[in-house]
Amino acid sequence: MQARFPVERARIDGRATEFVRISDEGEERCFYFCPECGATVYYLLPAFPDVVAVPIGGFADPGFPPPRVSVWEARRHPWVAVPEDAEHLD
Repeated sequence: MQARFPVERARIDGRATEFVRISDEGEERCFYFCPECGATVYYLLPAFPDVVAVPIGGFADPGFPPPRVSVWEARRHPWVAVPEDAEHLD
């Protein structure tokens, strides 16, 4: 899962190592990892240049809001529960 924020409201401090891969649709995905532990810190989606995506596992907040949109549900692990009221795009 990810949280997306407007780029103009995000500030990225520190170092990150970039890894670019091509999605199933042929689009670039630019992931930025912590060079010390290897965790994904954020990523950029060229299709949405005004947005920065952050994995929600990076937030130490057990009250983080549930997802509003779900994609790629056909590929999700069977133990992942998507809220009924989320928009389902798969």
